[in-house]
Amino acid sequence: MDRRQENTVIRFIAIFGVMLLGFVAVLVQIAIIQTKESEKWLAIADQQEKVRKEIPPMRGNIFDASGRLMAGSLPRYELVMDMRVEALHLGGDTLFYRYLDSTAEGLAAIFQDKSADDYRRALTHEFIRNNGHFKLQPKAVSYTQMKRVKALPLYRKGQYKSGLIINPRHERVKPFGSLASRTIGGIYGEKGDGINGLEKQYDRLLHGKPGISEKTHINGRTEYITVEEPEDGYDLITTINANLQDIAESQLRQKLTEKEAEWGCVVLMEVKTGEVKAICNLGRNGDGTYSENKNYAVERVEPGSTFKTVSLMAALDDGKVTLQDSFLTCSKGWKYNGAMHIDAHKYDGYLTVQQALAASSNIVLAKIVTESYEKKAKNFVNRLDKMGIREPVPCQIPGAQDPRIDIPQDAVTLSKMAYGYSVELSPLQTLMFYNAIANDGKMIAPFFVKRIIKDGRTVQSFSAKTVNSSICKESTLRDIRTALHDVVWDNEHGTASINPWGQRKAQSDLVHIAGKTGTAQIFENGRYNSHRHRMSFVGYFPEEAPQYTCICVIQRPTGSYDAGMDCGSTVRNIAIKTMAFAGTRNAAEMALPYDSIDKPRIKGGLHKSIRKAAKGSGVKVNKVDSPWAKVNEHLHAVSIEVNPTKVPNVIGMGARDAVYAIEQTGMMAHIHGKGKVATQSVEPGSAIIKNGTIYLELR
Repeated sequence: MDRRQENTVIRFIAIFGVMLLGFVAVLVQIAIIQTKESEKWLAIADQQEKVRKEIPPMRGNIFDASGRLMAGSLPRYELVMDMRVEALHLGGDTLFYRYLDSTAEGLAAIFQDKSADDYRRALTHEFIRNNGHFKLQPKAVSYTQMKRVKALPLYRKGQYKSGLIINPRHERVKPFGSLASRTIGGIYGEKGDGINGLEKQYDRLLHGKPGISEKTHINGRTEYITVEEPEDGYDLITTINANLQDIAESQLRQKLTEKEAEWGCVVLMEVKTGEVKAICNLGRNGDGTYSENKNYAVERVEPGSTFKTVSLMAALDDGKVTLQDSFLTCSKGWKYNGAMHIDAHKYDGYLTVQQALAASSNIVLAKIVTESYEKKAKNFVNRLDKMGIREPVPCQIPGAQDPRIDIPQDAVTLSKMAYGYSVELSPLQTLMFYNAIANDGKMIAPFFVKRIIKDGRTVQSFSAKTVNSSICKESTLRDIRTALHDVVWDNEHGTASINPWGQRKAQSDLVHIAGKTGTAQIFENGRYNSHRHRMSFVGYFPEEAPQYTCICVIQRPTGSYDAGMDCGSTVRNIAIKTMAFAGTRNAAEMALPYDSIDKPRIKGGLHKSIRKAAKGSGVKVNKVDSPWAKVNEHLHAVSIEVNPTKVPNVIGMGARDAVYAIEQTGMMAHIHGKGKVATQSVEPGSAIIKNGTIYLELR
């Protein structure tokens, strides 16, 4: 072998040896990675897999029937500063300290929550700590505020020099505040999932589809590039009318506050369409205020006397009674199978069936049902099935409870079912039944969402579902309507007519209402509490051509209570305002005659003072010759003669003017009470008694 061949062999062996050593080294490294360093590299692999993140979509909006925003998502931005960014620390005169003053002053001017010195101290402190996630504001800020921050000298240099990180957020807002708040619902969590109401029912559609961004490195910088754009959520058009909602809520809140009740609800529904135009659920807070904290309208309770209409309809439809049949009532009650039935409205003698419903007689309704169905309780419940009253309400609100009307196992339970005990319906289900009476016997389910839209285009529409095309015979329906009319308009028997002092309950000459009152003792701690009640009134209007059905329920009023006076008047006020705003009545029809308007009460006294006070209130009072006057109920001023030699007539005056008039005669006045002078101890026109005293009673 010559020298050249020998060198070739040596080089080959050397190269092979190096390759062999390299191969062995690779095998050794693989072994090390798979054993000793496996956890480290698996962790790195996991981090590398997390290079994608979701881009949150914009949640869909919820509008009222007129297109006004009830709930929507506004863009908000979380402002975070990463103090670890290398560019902030480079050089002797670092970028951070060079722009510290302008940054602090700019943040103070934009947010106006702290002084520039406070911002300067906070920024310096977090810079020294090398905080990688310092929030410039504790809460997300608006788009305008975010743009102003980005325009500050330091932050104009971009994220990788200034450390400013802007994280977009979506904040849910309700422009109408508490209006229909529980029905609209709420969201929770970072992803904004629906927690109740329509927000929960339509969460998947409202939520939209998240987009995807992917982490990448560009020119030494790490950035996220959008791979898949997010799809914003669908919008909902509800049946709610914000104006009618405001009317209903203000009336309910006023009555609850007056009665210091535990909770109350009101639902207003269009008769023909089934659209719910207003729904209020107000519960009492610890401080005595009321807010929407629970959807009482869809939770079942014992309805009390509003169920008597159901019982009577069954008996009428089965031919068991007529409106003219009479039943004996007794103020001491009626004992049946060991159970006592008592009427709140005491009667001794006979009541016709028509009068009994108007008077809301427990005794008569219990007698009707027990005499008709005592041996065949199942037939009674079967008749309710045919009405559709036991059917679950197809409802777009999550958590709505189904009715509970079981076949009674004994005669006592049957007798109590007749007037609304041992059965449970939600206020919404009770409303649905009475709406069927107003709707010529056709029972339709109330609903809350009319349309689902995407990019302005309707993708799905909703309308009322028919629960029962006819709840009873036409003759039965006529009789029921007649009886419900008398509940409001029979001034002798009607529980929603007038009270003993002549005050109207559900009556109004502007809008005729027909309906039914209900009062039920509340079952608690294993028994019915005779001191705790649930009041209700449900009716439809205008009675002659029904357009709306409305129910008001009030739980645990304090002090005196009257379902007709409290709930009935609430529905009446809602009806008047609803017809004036959204009904078919024009302004002239709804205008009150002058003589029927409650005029302001003006105390008598000095004529100039009366005219001045009346003018300030927008009321015109005529002139009189005398310096003293009183004003009658028609706002007409009448002269009062004040003669220094005779006792003046100060009845009707306020305390100040009455005292002044009496003292002009040299006598003294001693007053008791508040308001206007109702009586005076010395007869007007009598001779004065020097230094004498006249006692005045004010009311």
